Amino acid sequence: MTSSIPAVGTRTAEAATLQAVFLDLDGTLVDTEGFWWEAEAEVFAELGHILDDAHREVVVGGPMTRSAGYLIQVTGVDISLTELSVLLNAAFLARIGRGVPLMPGARRLLAELAAHDVPTALVSASHRAIVDQMLYSLGPENFRLTLAGDDLTRTKPHPDPYLTAAARLGVDPACCAVIEDTLTGVSAGEAAGCPVVAVPSVAPVPPPHLPIHRSGCPR
Repeated sequence: MTSSIPAVGTRTAEAATLQAVFLDLDGTLVDTEGFWWEAEAEVFAELGHILDDAHREVVVGGPMTRSAGYLIQVTGVDISLTELSVLLNAAFLARIGRGVPLMPGARRLLAELAAHDVPTALVSASHRAIVDQMLYSLGPENFRLTLAGDDLTRTKPHPDPYLTAAARLGVDPACCAVIEDTLTGVSAGEAAGCPVVAVPSVAPVPPPHLPIHRSGCPR
């Protein structure tokens, strides 16, 4: 189910059954989707290729292997997927080392979840080194659990990250809200059986292809 949620402080029957909240990182809590594009453009310029903005919506929100593989394919650059991933991660880490801006309302959301003792997990497709770096800006104490893209064999859009988060917290995925900003992340949350809140940042998120259904979480 992809939908919206009541304003902070609103109490509903559905809210009363909420067992956990799973939050994406890039573009959801931190305003860094543009940083990724800057890193990709910088690396490819050094390799002799100028990226077209039309490629941006394709690479946003996905795992590194998918984004890097796509860019290798469309540019024809002579580099391995592993080598390119190392270059992109290094360029991005250098960029966030100068500071990470939070998305509007991110700090308040984390504070409200903590105040109401709602278990919160950070679920990202970014590599662990990047997630850990950005946790300094968000505060690691705000999360019961963090999962990075290289912590699992399969990451978004597969359901594995959200199913793993639910299992490790001992909660029912159907009773956990997922907050995402990309179609890749929304697809992962829906595939895991979680109610999903889509908050688009760089790329639009189309309506769900399946009929909207109510959460199966018991009341």
